[in-house]
Amino acid sequence: MSFAARSMNRKLEEGIEALGLSRDFLPLLYKYLEEIELFNPAYGLVKVKDQDELVVKHLLDSLAPAGIISKLAEKNRNTPKPNGTSSAPLIADAGSGAGLPGIPLAICLPNVQFTLIERMGRRAGFLRDAIAVLGLSNVTVEEAEMEKAEPARFDIIVFRAFRPLELPILKGLFHLLKPGGVLAAYKGRQQAVEEEMTGAEKLMPALAGNWESIPLEVPFLEEERRLVVMRA
Repeated sequence: MSFAARSMNRKLEEGIEALGLSRDFLPLLYKYLEEIELFNPAYGLVKVKDQDELVVKHLLDSLAPAGIISKLAEKNRNTPKPNGTSSAPLIADAGSGAGLPGIPLAICLPNVQFTLIERMGRRAGFLRDAIAVLGLSNVTVEEAEMEKAEPARFDIIVFRAFRPLELPILKGLFHLLKPGGVLAAYKGRQQAVEEEMTGAEKLMPALAGNWESIPLEVPFLEEERRLVVMRA
């Protein structure tokens, strides 16, 4: 049965509760899954074998660090600005693709502004359609390559898409950050993280001592997950 048929997905319902998120977000999350299910055959948004895999490996995986990202955003909101003003933190989802993790995070963090950066026109079109269908006023889409996007705009950049962290990717990501901003990378095993970040430090020495690997618990997923937070 499809999400369009409004079938309850036990793993989604229980997973949201396990992550400490409100069930009030479930209708929009179901609607988003319905949009992916509708457009995936034509657009190749995600590779999944069934609904549970879409829910666990993509949606719940995207939402696992929601609490951490919320705290990072709140910390930025409360940090005094040079002009004495405060503004809502702005988060970018770089290489957004199907909108993962940006759209699920935007649904569950409605007081934070998100920009989904996607270079492929068809996928950017899907993102615009999904945002309109979901009625998300805290999300915009930018169809652009990272290195050509306007620099120094974002407080936080989240991403799942880039493996490994090569120098052009690191430069592209960091040039989008405001001073004092953070990158939040969705990663897997700690051993792989350490190996990847050792290589990243050699490419960009300023990273040395300026990153941390935070363990994540993704409901119903036995694989190891980490959020690697890197500071500009």
